[in-house]
Amino acid sequence: MKYLDLTFPTPQENLACDEALLDWCDAGDGPEVLRFWEPQQHFVAVGYSNRVAREVNVAACQELGIPILRRCSGGGTVLQGPGCLNYSLILRMDSDLALQTVTSTNRFVMERNRAALEPLLTRSSRSFKSEIRNPKSEIFVRGHTDLAIGDRKFSGNAQRRRRRAVLFHGSFLLDFDLALIERVLRMPSKQPDYRRSRSHGEFLMNWNVSAKEVKAALRQAWRAIGELKGFPREQTQKLVLEKYSNEAWNFKNSP
Repeated sequence: MKYLDLTFPTPQENLACDEALLDWCDAGDGPEVLRFWEPQQHFVAVGYSNRVAREVNVAACQELGIPILRRCSGGGTVLQGPGCLNYSLILRMDSDLALQTVTSTNRFVMERNRAALEPLLTRSSRSFKSEIRNPKSEIFVRGHTDLAIGDRKFSGNAQRRRRRAVLFHGSFLLDFDLALIERVLRMPSKQPDYRRSRSHGEFLMNWNVSAKEVKAALRQAWRAIGELKGFPREQTQKLVLEKYSNEAWNFKNSP
């Protein structure tokens, strides 16, 4: 597997790059990839099937100048921005039997990520003693694709499948403005049982570890050794123009 540490200036480009890497691998031309990126501005990333008006406080986003975009993967709506680390895995489905279904892919990726990050927990326990009841708690996979410490979520994940390849990506809240989430996102239409209808502020937490540590742990876990020297730049820009900058795509499913 190759790794790519690449952040574009705009959220549209960052979302488009994930899909371009997926299509590249699915066509048989591109390798498996572990990509990292850290958004430089706030934006809302709506899940593929979500309705914008149901999940997002559109008026607040307009007031704050926060763009609302739709990603190609499923899952819920999230706010992205500085203090959030994103990773993207592009995997060939024939590389492991566990990648043959949505459910088994979730288990396969989430358990490997959990195990990779677990050693970082003891180093950071002092940093969040005030945030959770038991600072010695383990990292758990909660819901289908959440990572949580105790009952507080710090990572959400989703996937998009093609015929031969799958995109599995997610984000880590490391030093994020959690209060801003309350302003721009409504209570989600679907929520895991362990959330228990808690507000965003009561449910989410920052995990005070460095992006560098998380990147190193995931690179080791996925054996992403060699750096990807090229990427499908033209397809990325094509997707920006035709899809991620298009209001018909970003606001589809909305009245």
